[in-house]
Amino acid sequence: MQVNILAGGPQQVYPEDIFKQTKNWIGVDRGSLFLLHHHIIPCMAIGDFDSMSQSELVEIKGKVSQIIQVNPIKDDTDTELALSKAFTRFDADEVTIYGATGGRLDHFLSNFLMLLKPQFKQYAQKIRIVDRQNSLLFFNPGKHILRRQPNYKYLSFIALGNVEDLTLPDEKYKLNEQSDIYPVAYISNEFISEQATLSFSTGMVAAIYSRDYVK
Repeated sequence: MQVNILAGGPQQVYPEDIFKQTKNWIGVDRGSLFLLHHHIIPCMAIGDFDSMSQSELVEIKGKVSQIIQVNPIKDDTDTELALSKAFTRFDADEVTIYGATGGRLDHFLSNFLMLLKPQFKQYAQKIRIVDRQNSLLFFNPGKHILRRQPNYKYLSFIALGNVEDLTLPDEKYKLNEQSDIYPVAYISNEFISEQATLSFSTGMVAAIYSRDYVK
């Protein structure tokens, strides 16, 4: 099952075709309201809902059948709670997260780094974070094939700490058995054919398909 999560990030960085998908949505906090305003009823709304007015919360409660309202004082972020439900409640095979970038930098870093947490690491390769310019994928150790995607010029790799033997054998800029104790960003690489290979033996690596700004 493909599950889509919409967090509350700024709408100007949403992909242009985001609301063509009408099923299997989880709304996170204000993301639930954005979905309703585009005539999409999420299968679940989750969050502390502290970013919206009482009338907006009443609108969500009147239209969404499954609502999980949590205390603002909590250990997990709203997006983390939604991601957990995607796998434990809906048994997702793939999760795409929108509205997790742009706006507040602390929110983006929280969303980007949450895949390192033990409860999510096992699901890392089933998760994408997507916005208007970027598509982020996450990989656990092993050999992985990445395929060229239309409209994305660049392919960057983020070694998220304690990565060993990072090898990029068939990208434009090659890397051979590179090991990094600390996080390192290898950016602005490119495909030279229809696919590229990534391999490493420990840690986690994020791959970012990206393109320059599109209005």
